Amino acid sequence: MIAAMDISVTKAETSKLKDLDLENLPFGRFFSDHMLEADYENGEWKNIEIKPYQPLLLSPSLAALHYGQAIFEGIKAYKDRNGNPFIFRPYDNFHRFNISAERMQMPVVPEELFIEGMRQLIALDKNWIPSSADHSLYIRPFMFSSDEVIGVKPSDTYKFMIILSPTGPYYSAPMRIYVEEKYVRAAPGGVGYAKAAGNYGAAMLATAEAKKKGYDQVLWTDVTEHKYVQECGTMNVFFVIGNKAITPGLEQGTILGGVTRLSTITLLQEMGLTVEERDLSIDEVIEAYKAGTPIEVFGTGTAATISLIKELRYKDFVMEFDVDAWKTAPTVKKWITDIREGRREDKYNWMWKI
Repeated sequence: MIAAMDISVTKAETSKLKDLDLENLPFGRFFSDHMLEADYENGEWKNIEIKPYQPLLLSPSLAALHYGQAIFEGIKAYKDRNGNPFIFRPYDNFHRFNISAERMQMPVVPEELFIEGMRQLIALDKNWIPSSADHSLYIRPFMFSSDEVIGVKPSDTYKFMIILSPTGPYYSAPMRIYVEEKYVRAAPGGVGYAKAAGNYGAAMLATAEAKKKGYDQVLWTDVTEHKYVQECGTMNVFFVIGNKAITPGLEQGTILGGVTRLSTITLLQEMGLTVEERDLSIDEVIEAYKAGTPIEVFGTGTAATISLIKELRYKDFVMEFDVDAWKTAPTVKKWITDIREGRREDKYNWMWKI
């Protein structure tokens, strides 16, 4: 049971919803009427309020702008067939948020602030949850250092916020992926397992160069040999080779422990596949491809859910996959979607009613 928390609520005078078409939404462009904001000062959280969505007034010396102490999460809310609002596995994101906070030397956000604050915010803006297939309300909790001082040290003050964005599909078509050999996303001992803002900023150059070559994203590889697969763009990645599903393990701290990744592992096992969390070299994939072994490759993530990969290019070798013939990845996607939207039994208790 979440402890009671005093959250001040100021409602917007008018709603922006009347001017928005919820059936035709780009990802992350529009935001709901309200947001949650809280401050960390003198070792405690205070000034907790839900108020109309609005700009922030920030000092040019704000520590987060100079030293990158900033983390975030991505969560989604859905409506079931009866119009009831649910959040998908919010406690998993709550726990991961605080893992990121610890790595970035930031304070823990208590459960009553993260979970209860989110619940109250979405309850207020529940009409912003789209009802169309593959649509949802994207929930973005984030925290950043708010000291107004230039100096390389952990901040003494922080701001925690949650904003909401109704959204449609992130990737609408199967992707073409370039296997990256020059740039790296993460290294052992680094912050690859944390959802830190800097991870995403550092990835943009490699992604831009891949797009110039005609590809949608990059498949990251390890820092030492550039041959062991890690993540695909901003997603975890799975390779179904024969009757095994293989995804990189989390032991080295270079992979973000995705909530959709965890859900996918559970559903693959339910389907009867052997799931291996281990190192996987691109050479092993190529060998299976040349041998004619059936292969399915897909990314998993909160924004994208399940994204099929129809082509992989490694050096000058191109692997093309017939995604229309696949069975496993489309089934996982359908099962997750059906659980989220109330068409399949939620036997793992993933859906949290608002």
